[in-house]
Amino acid sequence: MSFNYPWDPALLRVAGVDEVGRGPLVGDVVTAAVILDAARPITGLADSKKLSEKKRLALYDEIRDKARAFAIGRCSPAEIDEFNILKATLLAMQRAVAALPIAAQAVLVDGNRSPDFGVPSLAVVKGDGLVAEISAASILAKVTRDAEMDALDARFPQYGFAQHKGYPTALHLERLAQFGVTEFHRRSFRPVRLALGLA
Repeated sequence: MSFNYPWDPALLRVAGVDEVGRGPLVGDVVTAAVILDAARPITGLADSKKLSEKKRLALYDEIRDKARAFAIGRCSPAEIDEFNILKATLLAMQRAVAALPIAAQAVLVDGNRSPDFGVPSLAVVKGDGLVAEISAASILAKVTRDAEMDALDARFPQYGFAQHKGYPTALHLERLAQFGVTEFHRRSFRPVRLALGLA
């Protein structure tokens, strides 16, 4: 990875933050914050979407073992419906950073917006492929949310959540029309509103 850090990670505790689940019609938007340990490097970090599931799971365990600190943040479907998905995502990021067992002194966020963390922060476009801390956060967030979709699939097998992870695929839309809306669907999203007869 080639990235010029605005702060020296050897001097400051720099947390990387990323989200998973802005686009799906169901479930929480999940974020992660990770502070890596320079003394315990992790090889193979990359954008979680570009890694195989097997590699993601292996890195997930390694990150949890080697990172100085990590935490998960989230916003529920009800909060997403109340605040909108952008505000809910930024709030979930703040929750992840606030939950770190070791306080971050600076934060790097994937994307083009950074909420107020109370410490210096910077948004990095395509950061999940450029910044090791953000890559680690993207892996933790994706593995966490995918597992939650698998659990939801076990409760509602007719929707195929394990296959599409809640995204608005043709299969999901078909099953939504066939079986209706669960309590975990985001009612402010247009396809769900259509299924409820509200759009």
